[in-house]
This record gives sequence, C-alpha cells and structure tokens, in this order.
Amino acid sequence: MRVFSISPGGVSESEAPPAQLPSLGHIWIACTRQEFEAGWQQLQATLQNLCGMQLVDLHVSDLLNAQLPSHFDYTSQYDLLVFRRLATGASSAPDPERGSPRRGGPPILRHVDTSPVGFAVFERVLLTVHPADCAARDAYASRLLQVQSNDVRSANSRLPTSPADLMLRIVNQMVDGFLELRRELTRQLDHWQTELLNPRTRFNNWTALLNTRLALHQLDEICEDQRSAVQDWIEAVKTWPEANTPAAQRDRDLLLVRSRDLLEHIERVVHHVRRLEQSVETAVQIHFNAQSNRTNDIMRTLTVLTAIFLPLNLIAGIFGMNFDAIPLIHSDSGFWWAMGSMGLTAVALVLLFWRKRYLERSGR
Repeated sequence: MRVFSISPGGVSESEAPPAQLPSLGHIWIACTRQEFEAGWQQLQATLQNLCGMQLVDLHVSDLLNAQLPSHFDYTSQYDLLVFRRLATGASSAPDPERGSPRRGGPPILRHVDTSPVGFAVFERVLLTVHPADCAARDAYASRLLQVQSNDVRSANSRLPTSPADLMLRIVNQMVDGFLELRRELTRQLDHWQTELLNPRTRFNNWTALLNTRLALHQLDEICEDQRSAVQDWIEAVKTWPEANTPAAQRDRDLLLVRSRDLLEHIERVVHHVRRLEQSVETAVQIHFNAQSNRTNDIMRTLTVLTAIFLPLNLIAGIFGMNFDAIPLIHSDSGFWWAMGSMGLTAVALVLLFWRKRYLERSGR
C-alpha cells in the first residue's frame, strides 16, 4: 500500500494512512487488489475515520472483482469509477488479474489483455485498487514525487487540486497506453496489408490475422465501456451543487475540461480501432479479388493457347487419316505445305487475340 498526502506545498508519501486529514489538500490511498482483499475492513475503518463514511458492500465487491468491465456508479457521499487499463505482464501464463486469456499470434496481440482499476472518489480522499503489476500507479506516483523535488511554484500548477482531478490524471495516463497500442497495431496491420496485396508473395498468416480481428473487436468493446463510464462521470459532475467561490468554480470547470479531454482521447481510440477493422476487411477483400483476377488471367491465357492449337490439331488430324487420295499426301513438299499452313494459322490467331486484348499483359 502506498499513501500520498497532496497539498499546495507538495507531496509526501507514507506507508500507512494518517490518523486525520491535513488542513489543506487531499489523500491518495493506492493499494493492490490482494491488499484490499486482505485488509478491506481496516480500510473501511480508515475511510470512516477520515471521511465519516464507508464504501457500500456492493462497491467493495466491485473493487474486488478482477473481471468487471469499465463502468461508473455513485452514492450521495462518493463516486465509484472502474476503468480497465492495459495489462503489462510479459508472462504468457493465465493470470486471474486479467479479464481475458492471452491470445496467440504476434506479440502485439498479448497487450490487448486488460485489468480493471477501481477509483473511489471522496471529497478529500481518493482510494484506488490496482492489479498487482499496475504500472500506471507507480508511473504516476513517480511523477508526483518528481514534482515534489522541483520548484514549489511550478509544483502548484501541476499538482492535482482534488481527488477527482487526481483520478482523471491517472485514467488519462491509462488511455495513453491504448493510444500507444493503437500505433503498434497500425504498424503490424500495414505490414500484413503489404503482404496481402503483393502478387509475388503468398500470405500464410491467416490465423494471426483472425486473432488480430478478434483483438480489435475486443478492444472496441473495452473502449466503448470506457467511453460510457466517462460519459456517466461527466453527467454526474454536472449535477454537483454549485460552487460557492470563484476558485471552486474554476476548479469545477477545469475538472469538466479534463473530463471532456479524456473522453475525446477515448473516442480517438475507438475511431481508430474501427478504422483498423475496416482496413483489415478491405485488405482481405482486395486480396481475394486480386487472387480471383490472377486466376482469371491464367484461365484466359490457357483458353487462348487452347484456341490457337485447336486448328493445328485439326490439320494434323486431317493429314493423319488413312486415305490415299488426300492432297499433298504423296508430294515431296506436302510436309512443308502443311507446316506452313499450320504456322500461318497460329500466327493469324495470335495476332487476332492480341488485337482483341486477350493476350495483353496485366499491369502489376
């Protein structure tokens, strides 16, 4: 468990929650799902001591559930957001912290596995429940401590002003991971599309391509759940009581701006994922159309060659009959007359088919 006290003067970290809230600022309690499962009763007592309220039982179950999709819920005392982030473990073994089994195929598909992160947003306390290998928590904690080591004046402008602001910053960092995954998927699919449309190569990665389509569909569903959760959060923020001071109203406006910016990032991921799905479908259709066109070209060439040799076979068959009265059969120049007529017939047919574009080379 990591506990951070965030105030206008800076950030301090401790191993245990404080006995009471500081005069200014707010508290961030970040624990893993295993730690929350083992000590949720003690955390409930801590929340009761700091905030005067506890999590309801259903929300405790939500925070303990490693298969829960992204969603938003609220009570009159706090808000609850569950947001799925990208799993970062490199192992291929099944992990109960992840929402789906790992897929085969290229390594990029393994990054589509996700895990839920829970956020309980109180007025001055943020409780987060992370998977055991959550890099998002450690990365943002390092950023907070780096801000602490910098100039205090610049730190005031970059430190989160409330637990809700802190939650949005952590979630935005998770969405950035989806944006990076989008770029890697684009590079992989561009490589496969080049192979699909290259007439000199034979594409054999059909299993990997199918897994990619399934992964894109899964990513689309994940991002849709994320977008719905953030939209519900924005609607809930709009229903909060009016701020009493201009500074509080400015913080409320900044919170809405950051929420809409987060929603726009998620929508960019959704838009790009759907475009990748359409691009894969289009590339596969173009591939099979190109294969069909190449087959048609081959069949056309074979048909033309058959049409050229049919008259030649007819002439050869006529002179092969067992009759003594066939013209030129007993002539010394009969063989050359027959060969000449066959050659002229072949050349005439080739010129005819070339003029009709039956033998035209297809552009590559």
